[in-house]
Amino acid sequence: MGRLVPAVTRALDILELFLEGDGTMSAPEITRRLGLPRTTVHELVTTLAARNYLVPEPGHTGRYRLGVRTYQLGSRYAEQLDLAAEGQQVARSVAETCDETVHVAVLEGTDVIYIAKVDSTHAVRMVSAAGRRLPAHCTSVGKMLLAALPAAALDDRFPAGLPLTAMTPHSITSPHELRRQLDLVRERGIAVEQRESNPDVSCVAAPVRDSGGHVVAALSISVPMVRWSEERLTELEGLAVKGAAELSERLGHRGGRR
Repeated sequence: MGRLVPAVTRALDILELFLEGDGTMSAPEITRRLGLPRTTVHELVTTLAARNYLVPEPGHTGRYRLGVRTYQLGSRYAEQLDLAAEGQQVARSVAETCDETVHVAVLEGTDVIYIAKVDSTHAVRMVSAAGRRLPAHCTSVGKMLLAALPAAALDDRFPAGLPLTAMTPHSITSPHELRRQLDLVRERGIAVEQRESNPDVSCVAAPVRDSGGHVVAALSISVPMVRWSEERLTELEGLAVKGAAELSERLGHRGGRR
């Protein structure tokens, strides 16, 4: 690895400060936050402003916000993002930590489609594949994604009074019960499925958000019942949330929900 250029590092430190708070900052605030000489900050801010990375905040003399050039760079980065590829990388990292099967899935109609998967190294593990489609109401990723839908969209997919398809004796078959569980998912921010799509497997899932804060996917950890317990569930919930947050960050999410 080559030597870091101090001036470039300082300029990037300044830009990253604007990711916090209300997105505006003055030169004195930058000086105080970074502990840099006043002259250095003035020169760097002047240079960044000249290149449209920073622009004056209208109506607030001496304050700056991010300029159009940062938006252009972010847009180009977003164009190159591949949810499946990014999901595969994060899933691999989570699987290495817990040694269980990890999936990333998206919602299509009333089904989920697995777009990334990394297997456990255990002899006893979930058998699945990327590209597989399952009923959303039978899976933890599906519950997580359904919980993010507006009420009208949920009603369109699951009309009241129509029974739901069962994959196992533990599957949800009542639209009313599904809505009750989705309320719990929204409240907890995590979804759990216990033997609902496979009688020998339980799963936990967390939401993946894009740069706008919208839930676009879910990341789950699947565990055979021989290794499932309440203690293990608590551990896996934390790992799923952490993994989903990492994938969300890769997609440009910086916090907050919509």
